[in-house]
Parts: sequence; C-alpha cells; structure tokens
Amino acid sequence: MKKIFVICAAVCAAMAFTACNSSKESAYRKVYEKAKAQEEAQAQQNAQAIAAPVQQQTPVQQQTPVVTPLETAPAQTTVVDNNDNVPVRSENLKVVSGAGLKAYSVVVGSYGVRANAEGVQSRLKAAGYDAQLAFNEQRNMYRVIATTFDSKDNAVQSRNSLRANYPDAWLLMAK
Repeated sequence: MKKIFVICAAVCAAMAFTACNSSKESAYRKVYEKAKAQEEAQAQQNAQAIAAPVQQQTPVQQQTPVVTPLETAPAQTTVVDNNDNVPVRSENLKVVSGAGLKAYSVVVGSYGVRANAEGVQSRLKAAGYDAQLAFNEQRNMYRVIATTFDSKDNAVQSRNSLRANYPDAWLLMAK
C-alpha cells in the first residue's frame, strides 16, 4: 500500500512540474509576441513620418532673445597699500628693549619666555641688525623684531632677505 501511495505521489509531482513548465513557456511566448507587435507598429509609424510631405509639418518659429541695454559706469575702487598682497598683522605692542617701532616691522620670533626672546635679539645684534624686543600683553608674547621701516616695500624686502635664516618671519604693523 505504501508503495502505491509513493508511486502516485511521484506521478502527481511529475505532472505538476511539467504543467508549470508549459505555463512558463506560454507566458514567455505571449510577452515575446506582444513586444514583436509593438516593434512592428513603431516601425510603421516611423515609415509614415518619413514618407509624409515636408509641407505638412508645422514650421518651427525661432525666437529672438531679448537683450537689455548695457549701461556703463566707471568702477569705483579704493586701493589700500597692499598691491603686493603681502599679509600684515596688526597688534598692540609695548617696546621692552630698543629704540622704538616705525610703521612696519619684521618679526622673526615670538616667545613666551623673555630670556628666549633676548637670546634671539642678541644673535640678531651680533649679525648687525638693530633688533628690538616688544611685548604683546593680549597674547602674553615677546616679539623679536629684526628691522623696522616707514614703508611697506622696504619691510617686505627685509623680510624676504631674513627668511633665509628665519623662515617664519612676518610683517607687523604696530597700532
């Protein structure tokens, strides 16, 4: 009895698989035929559009762009003494050691300890510079100033020559 039951179950399963397979094939066939019909309809529409006389097509109108008149006015600019684009930092300083600062100064070092700043100042004086020492109370820093000038151009030239030995040299404008 069990053998008959197993055989019947196997036959039913085989029939189910073959029935599913044929339904899949028919579904694919239907989709393929539908796509083929759409392609043919599109080809016929393209052929009719090409065969239609050119006179029946509506002419395309070109629109001319609207341009507003240009009003010329002279540019108003103010040039500050920064035509070389060299950055200048501005700080409130009190001269601790030296003759006094002019408009533009070249700073070669900043130190929190006064003894370190005085050591660099003495090396600069030995090299022939009129080095000065200034204190920034806001930042609690001693600035070692190698040279000081009235013109920015001279200060920039001095900074560029000092950068050989002091690569972090920068310009300072005292307030």
